[in-house]
Amino acid sequence: MKTHYPAWRTLAAIAGVSAVFLFGAPAMAATASLDNEGCLACHDVKKAKIEVPRADGDKRELGKVDPAKLSKSIHGEMKCVECHRDITDNQAKHVKAKDVAPANCIRCHEDLWAKVQQEKLTQEKERLGDVVKNIEAYKLSFHARPDKDDPSHAKATCEDCHSSHAFNVPPKGTIKRTEWHKEIPKTCGEKCHEDQLEDYTSSVHGKEVLEKGNIKAAVCTDCHTTHSVSNTSSDKFKIANVNACGSCHKEELKAYADTYHGQVNRLGYTYTARCPDCHGSHEIKRVDDPKSKVHPDNRLKTCSKCHSDDKPGMHQATAGFLSFAPHANGHDFEKFPQMWIASKSMYGLLIFVFAFFWAHSGLWYYRELKDRKAGKTVKIINTSGLKLDEKKHFRRFALGWRIGHLLLLLFVMTLVLTGMAALYSQSVWAPTVAGILGGPKVVGLIHRIAAAGFVIVFVIHFVYVMQKLLRSKTFRWFGPDSLIPNWKDFADCWGMFKWFVDKGPRPKFDRWAYYEKFDYWAVFWGVNIIGWSGLMLAFPHITAQYLPGWVFNVGTLVHGEEAFLAAVFLFTVHFFNNHFRPDKLPPPDVVMFTGTQSLEEFRHDHPAQYERLLASGELEKLLVDAPSRAMTLGSKILGITLLTIGLTLLVLVGYGFFGGAG
Repeated sequence: MKTHYPAWRTLAAIAGVSAVFLFGAPAMAATASLDNEGCLACHDVKKAKIEVPRADGDKRELGKVDPAKLSKSIHGEMKCVECHRDITDNQAKHVKAKDVAPANCIRCHEDLWAKVQQEKLTQEKERLGDVVKNIEAYKLSFHARPDKDDPSHAKATCEDCHSSHAFNVPPKGTIKRTEWHKEIPKTCGEKCHEDQLEDYTSSVHGKEVLEKGNIKAAVCTDCHTTHSVSNTSSDKFKIANVNACGSCHKEELKAYADTYHGQVNRLGYTYTARCPDCHGSHEIKRVDDPKSKVHPDNRLKTCSKCHSDDKPGMHQATAGFLSFAPHANGHDFEKFPQMWIASKSMYGLLIFVFAFFWAHSGLWYYRELKDRKAGKTVKIINTSGLKLDEKKHFRRFALGWRIGHLLLLLFVMTLVLTGMAALYSQSVWAPTVAGILGGPKVVGLIHRIAAAGFVIVFVIHFVYVMQKLLRSKTFRWFGPDSLIPNWKDFADCWGMFKWFVDKGPRPKFDRWAYYEKFDYWAVFWGVNIIGWSGLMLAFPHITAQYLPGWVFNVGTLVHGEEAFLAAVFLFTVHFFNNHFRPDKLPPPDVVMFTGTQSLEEFRHDHPAQYERLLASGELEKLLVDAPSRAMTLGSKILGITLLTIGLTLLVLVGYGFFGGAG
């Protein structure tokens, strides 16, 4: 049953009257001569105990009734025989009616609810419906299973917890309610769970409830529920138990969900540390209590329960684990200064990058769309008199660059899918993705393989470019062919903003525009920030040998936020610059797949390079035949596919960021 009802006595009267009408005149005739006084003559708590045979041949003692408590209970105005309808006489050994079942809380309340439904009074008496819902939950619970010692009885029945002869729940906010709340541990513990009650009594929760009368502190039903009690070894209970703790410790739950332990738990798996693994279950102590499992003197031992060489795939916890804070956050400088600094720095970076480049993209879109609607074309270069085959294409990217770009893109998309499934594990889509891929362990493995692949491609590219540049006698580090930013890039950027608002001409870009250079160097930044932080998190036992535990907190924050920045930037700004500008529509731009672009497009995108190559006579050397129709079509299909995947990932990331919880 639920723990509180309005108008108890009215409901009791309804129950009694309904029972009479439900079961008809024959039962009434058989029991009309029986009254409560006659029953209490034997069953009063002050009378001698009564024992009856059990199914196993042993005996069990019948419960006794306290008349004072009965009169104040929910059933106080009912006659005993309204429930015990099988009793036909008041003899010491009752002759029971053969066609009437013994008293049963479940059957009685289900019959009452059926009667209410039949009379279409479900809204007026909805609390009776809540009782039936509780009954259904109980039937599926651990308590409803047969007891080992006496299989003819359930592990716990309504009577064991509620005591039908004394059950009553005082109104909220009253002193009696506080006293009743304090009795819950006793109800659970004294009859069945003695050891757990002993641990609970000395715990922080127990002291708050039993000694201080704090009804907000946890009792048995807060963690185990009232009616749908499940096996504590089941995954269902373990996941629900974390949420039960979080219903009081909201800040701690939120911080826990940001850790690897919490992310796995939120994906629906229970093999990583949960609240009871670190704090205990019934014997929870305050952190500063020397007996607490998370006290600094005991913390390494607690961590070593999981982080041990004896566990498959795990390694022994090292010294740095002591200063790891499972509930660290970025807004409490006094407790977590490193996290505060890291979070404010990352948020500042995110705001600056997105504010600048989204404004850049928005203004660019506005200007190009405006010119397009007006039929305006920007004639940057005068091509009259030039004897160039306009059917030819300019070779912009060599095969190695194109393969490297494709591999990096595939690796990035894989990293985004697997990484964001962990970062936004509370999103409705994340557990589905994890399940399809084979669970968090497989997701983690795929993530690490993709990360390794990304780094390998990056290193190959870097080594190739560097050895080529170092051997070149003509390459200038700040020249027009260099990807290193120079003063012209800053001037071009300022010139673009002036052009956006019609305050100047469009700048002439050379081989690499300033936004392309930003894209290129962002990879270097990302590999170092995301890569090193990810490496530290992947090998915690090594990291903790040399660094304090708070680096895990900072590393997790930086790894996730930088990955978020990279993913959102890639699928918004980069996609816009190269595929969704009005001048590029309809998407996709396939230059990075074919390696070439038409002379018209080349002149438009990189006029300074075009003029320079034309003046030096090198342009014709770089002209090639246009890609075949099959190559172009295949490149477009590949481009559209990758754009669709990227935008889908963007939606998932956005859904996770804005709190799309399951």
